[in-house]
Amino acid sequence: MAAYLSMGEAHRRITDYLARFSDAVASQDVASLKPLLSLSSASPSLVSLADALNLLQDSNRLIKQSDRYSQFAEILAPLFRCLQNYRLHNLVDAYPAYEKAANAFIQEFRNWDSAWALEALYVIAYEIRVLAERADRELSANGKMPEKLKAAGSFLMKVFGVLAGKGPKRVGALYVTCQLFKVYFKLGTVHLCRSVIRSIETARIFDFEEFPQRDKVTYMYYTGRLEVYNENFTAADQKLSYALAHCNPHSEANIRMILKYLIPVKLSIGILPKDWLLERYNLVEYRNIVQALKRGDLRLLRSALEQHEDRFLRSGVYLVLEKLELQVYQRLLKKIYIIQKQKEPTKAHQMKLEVIIKALKWLEIDMDLDEVECIVAILIHKNLMKGYFAHKSKVVVLSKQDPFPKLTGKPVNA
Repeated sequence: MAAYLSMGEAHRRITDYLARFSDAVASQDVASLKPLLSLSSASPSLVSLADALNLLQDSNRLIKQSDRYSQFAEILAPLFRCLQNYRLHNLVDAYPAYEKAANAFIQEFRNWDSAWALEALYVIAYEIRVLAERADRELSANGKMPEKLKAAGSFLMKVFGVLAGKGPKRVGALYVTCQLFKVYFKLGTVHLCRSVIRSIETARIFDFEEFPQRDKVTYMYYTGRLEVYNENFTAADQKLSYALAHCNPHSEANIRMILKYLIPVKLSIGILPKDWLLERYNLVEYRNIVQALKRGDLRLLRSALEQHEDRFLRSGVYLVLEKLELQVYQRLLKKIYIIQKQKEPTKAHQMKLEVIIKALKWLEIDMDLDEVECIVAILIHKNLMKGYFAHKSKVVVLSKQDPFPKLTGKPVNA
């Protein structure tokens, strides 16, 4: 505890950290440098350093008294201030101090010819985002406007600019891009992702396959989510499927995150997940939706959407799932068609609208003739059903060949 710390021990802890930092940079030892920058790790050595800093209160003198340390003063002095505030749970003041230290680190990083410190820069990019999120929670709790995460986004764009040039450092651009995605999704400013995506996907200096696997998976996950928001389900399927195929098979939490978006996309293109998959990754909220699609049960679909509305809205997939109603209608009409075919094979292709109304009423859904006619017209227009209206007899005349086409992995036409 800081209360039992002597001045001599505090001095030793601070000088030990300074020596470790200096040695790590001098020997380009990134493995030793990373933990020295990782606030959120709450490592015992950083906690004890913070206690020493809060006791001694004159760390700047120790930094400046040696040329070995003073060359990094612009990094170390604000980093020490950050540690002091972080230990005192003053995150609002800890954030700007860490950002100042991070800016100074970037200046040094620019001057280094090689990319030896890239993983240390990853630590800084991660810490900036996490610290900003926590500082914003503190601001909100005190009735103040949260602003740090927005500042973190601006800082990360600066880091992206440093990495986006030619040379070995460019492989770090995708990691920073993924941190930016996390910021923009948290802030609800996903439109800002577009400029970064253009830089990655159109710039000739980037070869996607040269990036680390971890970063490629994260990138595909977030860009896949963007495609879900834009209702571009073909692209969303490709990106999220890539993320799933290349995700670490032992990272069940990450697989679950991917599936949370990939399952609605697959449902929208007519591909239903197996029940064991929903069970294994605790995605049972989709079970009744799948059953509704199988049965043509509109009541079950609406009940499932209502039951898990908050969860689906938070994920941003509610509207995707709501649009599955058309597939449920298609399945219901197909069941009516199959029953008619068993009873009267010669008249199976003639479906009376009043029969559809009765089927819906059995599901406790009241619709009049005009509403049913409208639904059928939409199904025909979107190629979920082949046929035409015989208005006088109030009958849908179905095609004798493949009256209910399968989606076969393609989205319902807009």
